[in-house]
Amino acid sequence: MINKINLRESHMISMSNKPTRIAVSGVSGKMGRKLIQAVVQSEQVVLGAALSRNCSELYGMDVGKITNMGILGVKIKSDINEIKEDFDIFIDFTRPDTSLTYLDFCRSYQKGIVIGTTGFSHTQKKIINLAAQDTSIVFAANFSVGINLMLKLLEKAAKVIGNDADIEIIEMHHRNKIDAPSGTALVIGETLAGALGRDLDSVAVYCREKNTVEQKEKSIGFSTIRAGDIVGEHTAIFASIGERLEITHKASSRMTFASGAVRAAVWLSSQKKGIFDMTHVLNIK
Repeated sequence: MINKINLRESHMISMSNKPTRIAVSGVSGKMGRKLIQAVVQSEQVVLGAALSRNCSELYGMDVGKITNMGILGVKIKSDINEIKEDFDIFIDFTRPDTSLTYLDFCRSYQKGIVIGTTGFSHTQKKIINLAAQDTSIVFAANFSVGINLMLKLLEKAAKVIGNDADIEIIEMHHRNKIDAPSGTALVIGETLAGALGRDLDSVAVYCREKNTVEQKEKSIGFSTIRAGDIVGEHTAIFASIGERLEITHKASSRMTFASGAVRAAVWLSSQKKGIFDMTHVLNIK
């Protein structure tokens, strides 16, 4: 069992060394709570601020109480302007509109931001790229180390057998996930299409309902499952006549993504401006 007093003491000791201060948004949600835990458990950063919009009953509460980590000395706020002086890097896994609001703030005050939100439109992604002219951003659909290694494997596999196989992507998440296909599935599709010299928008097939025609050559198919409490599972299938290759990544805990986001924040603290992803953080670009 984790000693709550020791956690708090180590947290306060770390603050005396003035490492990077992290702000976490959406702390009332499952991912937000995991991010708080990952930040507090890290020896390289400290928790500087916690945000929870539209949760008036949590306002002013010590964030340690909702994460079962004891008293951390950081009270939950609802407005990013309230914490302007309390953080260096902002970590956000919320929703597109909310993320862009936080991004605009970070851009104005030249604070780094780690964005794990998915479901952005093409126009919203352009806004994120423009913001990188003024501040530093790590923007990734998935912060798992394993999934980013999977992307490199898929790139290699696509170049070797992709032109001779049908390609399908299957993704599974919990019942409450809104965007579909998942941001990670789309990144997988973009990785495969890029390796094969194809434009994903032109070759992607997202729905086969009432589709009675044969499989379109060089297409990349997507299948989505939303059920129960599945954290995240992604499979890329290369199927040719006589054999099939499947590459799968399964996440069983949100802590995987939270730890990756903290790792990204540590890396981002040394960057002044620009947009990056986890391949930069992991040095596998």
